[in-house]
Amino acid sequence: MSPPPSLQVVAPAAGDDPASSTAASPHATHRGLLWLVAAAFFMQALDSTIVNTAVPAMATALGVTPLGMRSALTSYVLTLAILIPASPWLCDRFGTRRVFAAAIAIFGIGSLLCGMAQTLPELVVARVIQGIGGASLMPVGRYVLVRTIAKRDYVHAMSTVATFGLLGSVLGPLLGGVLVEFTSWRLIFLINVPVGLAGLWMNQRDMPEYRLEQARAFDTTGFLLFAAASALLLTASEQAGAQVHHWPLVAGCGVLAVLLGALYVWHSRRTEHPVADLALLRVRSLSVALVGNVFTRLGIGGMFLLLVLFLQVGCGWSPTLAGLMMVPQALGSISSKWVVNRLLLRLGYRRLLLANTTAVAVMLATFSLVDGSTPTWLIALLVYIYGCFTGLQYTGMNTLAYTDVDIRHASMASSMASTTQYLSISFGIAFASLLMEIFVGREVHAAHAYVAAFHITVLVLAVVTALAATIFLRLRPDHPGAPPRSAAVES
Repeated sequence: MSPPPSLQVVAPAAGDDPASSTAASPHATHRGLLWLVAAAFFMQALDSTIVNTAVPAMATALGVTPLGMRSALTSYVLTLAILIPASPWLCDRFGTRRVFAAAIAIFGIGSLLCGMAQTLPELVVARVIQGIGGASLMPVGRYVLVRTIAKRDYVHAMSTVATFGLLGSVLGPLLGGVLVEFTSWRLIFLINVPVGLAGLWMNQRDMPEYRLEQARAFDTTGFLLFAAASALLLTASEQAGAQVHHWPLVAGCGVLAVLLGALYVWHSRRTEHPVADLALLRVRSLSVALVGNVFTRLGIGGMFLLLVLFLQVGCGWSPTLAGLMMVPQALGSISSKWVVNRLLLRLGYRRLLLANTTAVAVMLATFSLVDGSTPTWLIALLVYIYGCFTGLQYTGMNTLAYTDVDIRHASMASSMASTTQYLSISFGIAFASLLMEIFVGREVHAAHAYVAAFHITVLVLAVVTALAATIFLRLRPDHPGAPPRSAAVES
């Protein structure tokens, strides 16, 4: 989002022009803003991971099977994917301070409703409300930092707030397990309420106000077509697992989703400012990054949920121990960020992504050898190694999207990449849980059925991931391996 000269700026309390504060440290000059954006990153990362560990307990409380809880996970992520493209226009039209305040408030209300939900449909609606708020938290936070922090300090500032996001992903599974085992699963949502209230106070004090005098027209038609197609496609996958005897409904949703998607393609070519500019897909690296994201995450997007169900339902582990076992994955992902730049410079995107996607597939297949008798330390080691490879995969795919895109289209490319990422995560969760449900069959309450189904599911996902590696063959062998600086902190 690159505002024209008509951008209006209402400075934060300090009143300094951000462009004039290049000599000051971002921590000293904009400490309150950094804390606010970091808290938003932390809250969203925490909420994205804390729920997984609580799935079995939530399923028991709501009277459904653990696999039946997938709609509570996918609805949140899908809402993020659908609404993220609207964030730039909302900021231009209403201003960053009001949009960020609304995002925090809606996220907090959604969290409160999640904690009060008595049935699965109520929880799904509350998760959608959460997603409506969460969709603007990170995009607006990034945009404000770009506008406020001097260029030479931006990477440092963005790395600081991104660290809090990583911290949230590390603490989320463990905190979720502890809260479920020793208190109530409802607290995993209710803890967002006081954090949200503090965020509203900080937003009023520290958030700068950027807006346009006259924002361009929003592509409402394109937005509705894209949202409807995505929702129908996910509904088809949900119905395929939850109500296998309703195949006409599954087929109808699928066909309608494809038709609406085709209609969006037609519409996007005839509008000046489409919500997603498909013309950018002519850039080979961007198209490979987006398609690779979709098919790779189809294989690995649901692994987190599968592993929690395998450990808790199949092996009888406590929520705390299962949550603790998820921590090595986050630590592995963090560890990989220390070496990814060097690997890209040495191998280039094509060789790294080909080799790493294959390695991820091998790691998925390795989990088919794990059972209740496997030593805890060995499972932790496998999870850590898996986290290292997936961390390399995510960073490689995310930064690839920006390597050849003109700076004028960087904002649109970022929006498309974020949307594709969350969309593919939601379909990855749906696909993995659907496979698991098929292989569990009618023995939904038998521990051994979950163990056997987990083994077969990860093998199928390994094959899907291995096939996804072929997508990266479309990259040139001599494609440069240096990720753009602006993208490296967003992965």
